[in-house]
Amino acid sequence: MGGAATPGIAALVRAGVAHQVVKFSHDPRGPSFGLEAVHALSGAGVAPDQIYKTLVIAVPDGLAVAVLPAPARLSLKAAAAALGVAKATMAQPAAAERATGYVVGAISPFGQRRSLPTVVDAGALAWERIHCSAGRRGWDVAVAPRDLVRLTGAVTADIWA
Repeated sequence: MGGAATPGIAALVRAGVAHQVVKFSHDPRGPSFGLEAVHALSGAGVAPDQIYKTLVIAVPDGLAVAVLPAPARLSLKAAAAALGVAKATMAQPAAAERATGYVVGAISPFGQRRSLPTVVDAGALAWERIHCSAGRRGWDVAVAPRDLVRLTGAVTADIWA
């Protein structure tokens, strides 16, 4: 990938993880980056529940990451419980961008500036491959969910409402 690689793609390459970068047309005026990916990729034969979004949440000790199906709504209570904390709220976009090194709408679970505690929805493990942000709007990466969990040091739990 050379200079075009995002930190997320570079992290996958460094770890020797099999992956496929999938690019789609991105509309910067779109209301939901995750649903934009669902619409773009479901036309290419990818199930909507196979497309995951990466959300940054605020927890008592700082920030954490939740990775769940793009069409789903995060249960902050379930995410907090999975991470072993009392409470979680959505992080401020600027804080999420500073901590991860990515812009909102392109936050990848891979190659973040700082390693954050991560929870991946347990439903991911039912798929051979899932799609998540590659670190640029309009770029996703298809990976085995077990590689996602291993590389991010994630716990798995049912985290959507």
